[in-house]
Amino acid sequence: MSDVTDNIYFAPLLPWQQSLWTQLTKRVSTPQQSLPHALLAAGMQGMGKRAFVWRLVAWLLCRARDEHPLGACGHCESCKWLRSGTHPSLHVLPIVSMPVSVDSAHHKEAASSTAKDKKSAKAASNAAIKIKVDDIRALQPFIYQGGQGMRICVLDHAEKMTIAAANALLKTLEEPQSQVYLLLISDGPAQLLPTIKSRVQQLALQTIDPVISLDYVTQALGSTVNREAISTAAIEQLIQLANGAPLAAIALAKAPWYSKRALWLTTWQALRSGKRSSVAASDYWQTQLSIAEFIELSELMLLDMRRVRLGFDALQKDIDFLTALNDYQPIDTALEAFVQSLQNTKTALQQNVQEKFAYDKLMQELADL
Repeated sequence: MSDVTDNIYFAPLLPWQQSLWTQLTKRVSTPQQSLPHALLAAGMQGMGKRAFVWRLVAWLLCRARDEHPLGACGHCESCKWLRSGTHPSLHVLPIVSMPVSVDSAHHKEAASSTAKDKKSAKAASNAAIKIKVDDIRALQPFIYQGGQGMRICVLDHAEKMTIAAANALLKTLEEPQSQVYLLLISDGPAQLLPTIKSRVQQLALQTIDPVISLDYVTQALGSTVNREAISTAAIEQLIQLANGAPLAAIALAKAPWYSKRALWLTTWQALRSGKRSSVAASDYWQTQLSIAEFIELSELMLLDMRRVRLGFDALQKDIDFLTALNDYQPIDTALEAFVQSLQNTKTALQQNVQEKFAYDKLMQELADL
C-alpha cells in the first residue's frame, strides 16, 4: 500500500525542486512548447521524486492552473476528483500507488493487520507492486480514446515491470498520443530496460545543493530528536549517511534504531568477550527493536566496521569505531558472512519465520563475528 495520502497532490513544493518546477510549468504555459510525452522521475528514495510527480499531476489536471502557477488550486472539479480518487483522466499503475485518503489508508491498514494468513498477505503485498503485461494492455483504451482532453498515466515502481510489460509499454512510448503523458517513477532505474530509458526524458531531481539540504533537514528536525539535542554536525552526518537525500536523512533521524548505534557496538563487544550470552542479548534487543529495525541498524554498523578495516574513516563520527576495533577486528570473510546472513534473514521474514528465532540466530552469529 502507498504510504502517501491525497494531501500529497497539494503539498508545498520542496525547496530543491523549485527550479525544475519553474522550467516544466513554463513549458506547459508557453503555446509554442509542451512537455515531453514521457517523463522519468528516478533515483534513490528520500529525494522527493514521488512528491514532485503527484504535485505535477495535480497541477497539469487542475482547471485553474493558469491562475495558480505554483501548484494546483485544490478546489476545482479536477482537484476534487483527485481527492476522491476518481479522476477520469488519471490512470495509476500499480493501483496500490494511487494516493489515498487518510480514512481509506487506515481502513486498509486495519484489514491487513487482521489478516489471518500473514504469509499470504506479505506475498500479496510484494505482488501488488509488480506491473504485468495485462496491466499495460489495459491502458490502451485509456491512452487511445481520442478527443478526451489531457490524460495522464503514472507508472510507479517502473523497475518492477515484467519484461513482457516493458515491451508492451514500448509501443505506447514509440507512438505518442496528443495530450497523453506517461510519468514513470523508479527507485532503481538501472533495472529499467535501456529501450525504455531511451524513450523517456529524465527529470533532474537527483542533484541537491548541500546548503539547501542542510537548511531543510535542520528546519524539519528542529533542535531535538527523540528528546536529544541535535547539532549541525549530527545533521550533516545524517545527510551523508542518507547519500544526500534530505527526506531519507529526516527518516533516519527519527528511526527507532538510530539512537541505539553505540549500544549495538557495546553488545557486540560483550558478546565477543563472553560477558554476555547471545540468548540474553537476543531477549534484551527484542524488547528494543523489531527484527527488521535491528537488521537496518546492523547493516549500517557493519558498513563502518568494514570501512575502518580498510583504512578509511568511519562515516559515523559520533561512534568510536577505532577504539572498539583496537583489540579485535573481524576478518573480511566473517563480515561478509554476517552481511549475507542479514540478507537471508530478510528473505526468511518474508516467509513468516518467527522473529524470536531470527533474533536468536543473528545474536549467535554476532557473537561469533
